Amino acid sequence: MAEPTYVLVPGAGGQAAYWDLVRRELSERGLSSIAVDLPGDDPAKGLPDYVDLIVAAAAGLDDVVIVAQSLGGFSGPWAAARLPASRIVLLNAMVPLPGETAGQWWDATGSADARRDNDIREGRDPDANFDIETYFLHDVPAETIAALGDEEYGEADAVFTTPWGLDAWPDIPTTVLAGRSDRFFPFAFQQRVARERLGIEVTEVPGGHLAALSQPAEVAEAIVSTT
Repeated sequence: MAEPTYVLVPGAGGQAAYWDLVRRELSERGLSSIAVDLPGDDPAKGLPDYVDLIVAAAAGLDDVVIVAQSLGGFSGPWAAARLPASRIVLLNAMVPLPGETAGQWWDATGSADARRDNDIREGRDPDANFDIETYFLHDVPAETIAALGDEEYGEADAVFTTPWGLDAWPDIPTTVLAGRSDRFFPFAFQQRVARERLGIEVTEVPGGHLAALSQPAEVAEAIVSTT
């Protein structure tokens, strides 16, 4: 039986390069993948545009696995509903409800309180200014950070104000991979959201929020093991 193609959807900022190390691991296993660049800094582009780009990237494929990181949880599953997707894999991802915007998701899920509680539990100042190194890069190797360059990629407001466009979660087998050391979406928080919104248990992977950068081999293995 032919293997699926893994369609990799980035989080905020929309950079396909986020997935480069995982793609290398998949390739070494003889597996095909596509990483989708999304126009995160384009104020004219909203979620429907992201979905169209993901669908276009997978055009002509007979079997795909949609893998979505963080904010990609809003666009990836929506695109999966329009594709011959055999599975959805979420990695430290947001899980939307019908009609919910990404901007509403934070309060609706209690993500800020969960992060604060986790900071206190792990000995960080919960009132300190948000710091990318603390929440995103704390476990990413220095050489990987250097390879990413200094350019910062933002996310336009349009994506956070667009309601999620499906009436229900797609009828597609779904796996949630949660980073054991994620400080942005703490592990226990991801467990709760997956149970409440999808009725499933998470699969633990090592690493923080950007686990595809810090633990690419382990993330690739976890993705492949779902199919």
